[in-house]
Amino acid sequence: MSWKEVAEPVLTRMPVVARPTGHVPFKRKLLWTAGVLVVYFFLTNIALFGLGGEGSDIFGQFRSILAGGQGSILQVGIGPIVTASIVLQLLGGANLLGLDTDDPRDQVLYQGLQKLLVVIVTAMTAAPMVFSGGFLPADQALGAQLGIGTFGVQLIIFAQVFAGGILILFLDEIVSKWGVGSGVGLFIIAGVSQQLFGGFFSWSALGTPGFFSNWFGIITGSVELGPTFTAEWFQSLLFAPGELLALFTTVLIFVVVVYAESVRVEIPLSHARVKGARGRFPVKLIYASVLPMILVRALQANIQFLGQIINSQTTMPTWLGVYAEGQPVSGLFYYLAPIQSRQDWMWFLGFTNAEPWMIGIRVAIDLTFMVIGGAIFAIFWVETTGMGPEATARQIQNSGMQIPGFRRNPQVVEKVMERYIPQVTVIGGALVGLLAVLANMLGTIGQVSGTGLLLTVSITYKLYEEIAEEQLMEMHPMMRQMFGND
Repeated sequence: MSWKEVAEPVLTRMPVVARPTGHVPFKRKLLWTAGVLVVYFFLTNIALFGLGGEGSDIFGQFRSILAGGQGSILQVGIGPIVTASIVLQLLGGANLLGLDTDDPRDQVLYQGLQKLLVVIVTAMTAAPMVFSGGFLPADQALGAQLGIGTFGVQLIIFAQVFAGGILILFLDEIVSKWGVGSGVGLFIIAGVSQQLFGGFFSWSALGTPGFFSNWFGIITGSVELGPTFTAEWFQSLLFAPGELLALFTTVLIFVVVVYAESVRVEIPLSHARVKGARGRFPVKLIYASVLPMILVRALQANIQFLGQIINSQTTMPTWLGVYAEGQPVSGLFYYLAPIQSRQDWMWFLGFTNAEPWMIGIRVAIDLTFMVIGGAIFAIFWVETTGMGPEATARQIQNSGMQIPGFRRNPQVVEKVMERYIPQVTVIGGALVGLLAVLANMLGTIGQVSGTGLLLTVSITYKLYEEIAEEQLMEMHPMMRQMFGND
């Protein structure tokens, strides 16, 4: 008896958001997407009942990628969803699951397995956050008042965090089936945009001055940069409070990502039956999109999460890691920690006390991890989402299109696609990894991680393209039949 036969009764009974039975009008999709976004913001502003203090955000700088909010119902964010995707992609890439995603039965099993993994990972992530004591501290006075003790309050907090992890799973599924784009991408855009908006427009009266507030102070003379044209003046202009380097990096990421999204190889297509009907299949430079980068960063976040838990529960060997204020300052976990901002590597400006050789090793490991990991996860992403040469050839064949000058045969189209898709996938994944590291090193407006901003710009661009495609199909219903979206 195979594992599928054993697990099928459980996996097929996992709760699921029903798919629409017919075409969902574009306006209704926008309403569903907007509604989920409102619910998401609402949940991130609901504080966990029973907290005895703020605690420390165990995800730290990864928060802009993993979404959610520290101390809120959505404490774990999209972390469990991404972690479950990593596990499934690695198992699927090694062909250990034996699932055929083209088989409807195996599709149900795959989706059920992913949900089950999300539930397990949510529990495994929430438990150390709550019961270790330092990350989500329980209110001891409340426990005494209710007569349930500290452990009882911890159980209440755990239940809330676990429920939030399940809620965000179904919110993502609602967007994927009834809305536009994906919930994971939408939540990243929401969190990063909020930080970016605050970084530009927050006023000093709100406690955290933003870019325009600082420059208003510089122009009026209430904020000093130091003696003109001195080293102190240039440093203040580039970093705080001028933040010109952060502004430059933010604009540069926008420009580079939009340009990279527009670079493509277009393979000509013609309809086999309708004369004059022609089109093009674009193989973009960032063919696998930037979503695989979420998987790479989530893997790094899980490694750091493990280090935080070990450090909070026992005395860690110095070779494994030495922590100060909750962050590794030496040892293996220090070198495996990604560069998150210029404060992590600009020793020559006094931003860090780490030795230059230690910083060099850390940057090299982060760069290698992101470039190679980006390429590997991009390959997995393309193969598991039906974007590979074989799946693409089958889609072109089913739509009635063919490549001019070639026989109308899926194997022939697949060979043509193999000339472009694998190479572009690797190059695009490695390029996104390189951009993510450079963006993090230079810093951005609003203390948004460079990777978070990179993801936001690319996901927003993809969302714009999907909206444009939906509008086109609304105006020309025959196109839905051609692309199988009816």
